Amino acid sequence: MKKYLGMLGLLIVTVIWGGGFVASDIALSSLSPAQILVTRFLLASVLMFPLCARHLKSIKKQEIRAGIILGVYLFAAFALQIVGLKYTTPSKNAFLTATNVVFVPFIARVLYRKHVSVQGVIGAFMAIAGAGVLSLDKNFAIGLGDGLTLLCAVCFALHIFFTGEYVEKYRVTVLIFFQMVTAFAFSLFYLLITGGWGEFSMTREGILSVLYLGAVSTTLTYLIQTASQQYVDETRSAIILSMEAVFGTLFSVLLLHEKIDGKMVAGCILILGAVLVSEIKIMPLSRCERDTA
Repeated sequence: MKKYLGMLGLLIVTVIWGGGFVASDIALSSLSPAQILVTRFLLASVLMFPLCARHLKSIKKQEIRAGIILGVYLFAAFALQIVGLKYTTPSKNAFLTATNVVFVPFIARVLYRKHVSVQGVIGAFMAIAGAGVLSLDKNFAIGLGDGLTLLCAVCFALHIFFTGEYVEKYRVTVLIFFQMVTAFAFSLFYLLITGGWGEFSMTREGILSVLYLGAVSTTLTYLIQTASQQYVDETRSAIILSMEAVFGTLFSVLLLHEKIDGKMVAGCILILGAVLVSEIKIMPLSRCERDTA
């Protein structure tokens, strides 16, 4: 039962993150990427502090270190994603981010020499093909926004993988608080080296978007994700979380009236196919585990 509740929690996260692509696009109309990141992670840090405060006297160095590592990957992923969004569409940004699912098993292979299945390799090639269809122009050159988004997918894969490793050892609220503080610190440094706050005109829609990104799409989702990953393995988590691309595209079409062409559809189908192919390898394993239990 806990496993299915964990999977449901991750699915809820994908819906919220799907809305985050639209919120980020709206926020970019009045704020720079650095300003959005600072506001997002400051709000998340403030909201997480009361939940972590009761553990302050018993926090271990290992928990702080784990939170910092997660925070570095989290900042890198969101920074690359939101800068990439300036140069591409929300739906392409969402689907290219979803390729993180194919990187997780390979990260496990590199770091822990875990076996990568044939389905995982096939899924990786399908995801690469889908990303190519979405990103490459007629001269086979990849756009800046799409390239940054693919790098963001690698960082998200690392974040998902290490979250799965750390939630088995450390307290959820402590992990989230320190990763949000770390991400805020890096965001503040990024803001300072890119010119500070400067001049900006915050609209009502921009304010609501930033509040959504900080309170809902960051604080709430990472509470749910980190708690859920206590009961769902890293690869399955990555597969479920990759469905944010579907919701991101859906919300982009419904709310931003984004146009979808044939090339976009083909690329999305390939990436979704990669997700499904990668998932195939999990089911037989689960059955084998039940049979030998």
